[in-house]
Amino acid sequence: EGKTGLFMAGLVFIAVGTGGIKANVGPFGAEQVGSLGKEAVQSFFNWFYWVVNVGAFIAYAGVSYIQQEVSFAWGFFVPLCSMVVAVSIFIAVRPQYARTHPKGSVLISAWKICVQGTCKAPKKSKVPAEMQVPILTRAKKSYGGDYEDYIVDGVVSVIKVTPFCLLVVMFWAINAQMSNTFFAQSERMDVRLGGGINIPAAALNIFNTISIILLIPVVDRFVYPCFERTGRPLTYLKRIGIGMLLSVLAVIVAGVVEIYRKEDLDNWHIQELAGQNFNSSSMSVFVQIPQFALIGASEIFTSVTTLEFAYNQAPVSMQGILTGLFLAASGVGNWVSTAILSIVQAATEEHPWWCDEINECHMEYLMFLLGGLMFVNFLFFCLISHFYTYQDPAKFEETILVENGDVTSLVKDDSAKVINLRNPSRLGSLGSEETSGRRYKESAS
Repeated sequence: EGKTGLFMAGLVFIAVGTGGIKANVGPFGAEQVGSLGKEAVQSFFNWFYWVVNVGAFIAYAGVSYIQQEVSFAWGFFVPLCSMVVAVSIFIAVRPQYARTHPKGSVLISAWKICVQGTCKAPKKSKVPAEMQVPILTRAKKSYGGDYEDYIVDGVVSVIKVTPFCLLVVMFWAINAQMSNTFFAQSERMDVRLGGGINIPAAALNIFNTISIILLIPVVDRFVYPCFERTGRPLTYLKRIGIGMLLSVLAVIVAGVVEIYRKEDLDNWHIQELAGQNFNSSSMSVFVQIPQFALIGASEIFTSVTTLEFAYNQAPVSMQGILTGLFLAASGVGNWVSTAILSIVQAATEEHPWWCDEINECHMEYLMFLLGGLMFVNFLFFCLISHFYTYQDPAKFEETILVENGDVTSLVKDDSAKVINLRNPSRLGSLGSEETSGRRYKESAS
């Protein structure tokens, strides 16, 4: 019981630590390069995701080997050392970071804005009688509310983005197939490499990681710049949509592979994996590489872009929340995947599409069903995207004027935009340069 409790405590610490890191490391990193412009932020998120997958590759190829061939103790010691080194470096260069200082819970302010904007009627003195005021606009000071206009605009922007957080849930449900349906398919394919060596069925996930590592530099350095030069840049929503279509293609390919795998069962053999015997096709497990690679490519367009989208469509104080919502969608997607499999298994009991022994069911139908559901989700995504208007991040900041190094008005928000009247081409935000006793961070001119 003591060992079980220690193990569960470790899982809780991982969950809490991951939740704290993932929702904030993306926006925090992008904040360091924000002054270099939109292209730098886009490139940061691409390479940030690239580094994450390099870490995953090391875990799949190195740490898992140590755990399997040496011991789990040494296997866990490696990531422990890596985290100690990472935290040490992070603390050592802390003074060099551009930081936004915390100012309490933004959720409380957002909730108060929603309550006031929906329940409080605008003051007649500030709103012409013939004007119909949008609901949350009532909370703005310019309309008689209690909150600065730019703060309300930020809350409205986050609310507008929320539907996209829900629409990527199905994308992550497709992504989850790598650990269930794709894995079950791997177990029943030929894993022999020759010379008595078998490739672990779970190792096919590494091709997802490899595809991301190989494709991100291509996409970042060639694909996106190419579209920019043609005058048709790939916007956030276009990129997310491309990723969704690639995920549809991935499960369709998996369905086709399943059809041919079953046809090849005439040449079946018994293979032992982790102490269990499986009736396996003579088709090589490497035939699955395209479906894993397509999932990896879809992550580059959808997963990476949602992080960038959350960063650019929310005020500084709410970037972590919006990023967290998109990350939470991945967890919800896993639950949705489990629910879909359970529903399909119960609904097709007489002629099963999904069961413990996939040689006796029509898993290809399940793959095509998932592809259809994802495509319908994509159509809803296109519909909502058609009516979405991109928000200008500049309107989430209070603008103040600087002349001869003096601030002409008092600013309470560290995200305030600063305009130098002597050099109006330079725009800055509070955070990095010392000016009149306040810190300013220069942003794109």
